[in-house]
Amino acid sequence: MARRSVLLTVALVIAALGTAMIVLYVQGIDARAAEGQDLVEVLAATDVIDAGESVASAQAAGKFEKVEVRREDMVEGALGSISSIEDKVSLGTIFPQEQIISQKFGDPGSEEGLVIPDDKLAISVELTDPARVAGFVNPGSQVAIFVSADPVLLKPDGTEQKLAPYTRLLLPQVQVIGVGTTSMTAKTTTTEEGEQTTEQVPRTILTVAVDQEQAEKVIYGSRNGELSFALLSKESKVIDGRGITAADIMPEPFRTAR
Repeated sequence: MARRSVLLTVALVIAALGTAMIVLYVQGIDARAAEGQDLVEVLAATDVIDAGESVASAQAAGKFEKVEVRREDMVEGALGSISSIEDKVSLGTIFPQEQIISQKFGDPGSEEGLVIPDDKLAISVELTDPARVAGFVNPGSQVAIFVSADPVLLKPDGTEQKLAPYTRLLLPQVQVIGVGTTSMTAKTTTTEEGEQTTEQVPRTILTVAVDQEQAEKVIYGSRNGELSFALLSKESKVIDGRGITAADIMPEPFRTAR
C-alpha cells in the first residue's frame, strides 16, 4: 500500500513537471511570436509625392499621415514627423503608403535635388515673374505651357509674309523639377512716337522634365516667341485648340474690314 502511494506521488510530480514544461514552452512560443508585433507610429505618404516636390507643398496637399505599423515592418530610419525635412524636396517619386525616410529628401536647388525621371530630359527656360506665376511654381508643380509669337511665313520666292500674332497651348502638362536663381534684365520698349523706355525685369530659370518632342517644342518656342507657364491643380482641365488671335478677342474690327 505504501509502495502504491509512493508511485502515485511520483506520477503526480512527473505529470506536474510535464505540464509546467509544456506551459513554459507554449509561453516561449508566444513570446517569440509576439516579438516585433508591437505597434509603432511612423509617417507615411497618402498620395504620390513627385520628384522635386517640396515637403511644404506635400504637407499642404495632405500627402502625409501618421500610421501604426508592426515594429518588424518599420523601415530603418522611418520618421515620425516632418520636422527634420520640412525645408527639403523629394529626391524621387514616393508612392502611397510608403514610409517616409530622410534619405529620400534633399535641399531645393541642389544638384542632388534635381532628380530627372528615367524616361525624361531636363531643359531650362528663363521666364519673367508674370509668365511663371511668380512665387507659386515650385519643384514638383505641374504646369501647362503656352506660347505667344508673331510668326512670319517664308515664301518659296524668298519673300516674307507676316502672319497674325497668336497665343496657343504648347504643352498641356509638364512637371517642374527645379527653380533656379532670379536675375534682372533690361527690357526696352519703343512707343509709336519713337520714345524708348527701359525697365528692369526679373527673370527666373525654371527646369522642366520633358520627352524629346516636348523639349524641341519648348526650345523652339522660347527662341521664336514667349513662353508662359500656367499652374495646374488636380482638377485643372486643359484642351489643345487652334489658339487665339486678335480676331478672336476683337472680332468687330475684322468683320468691318471684310
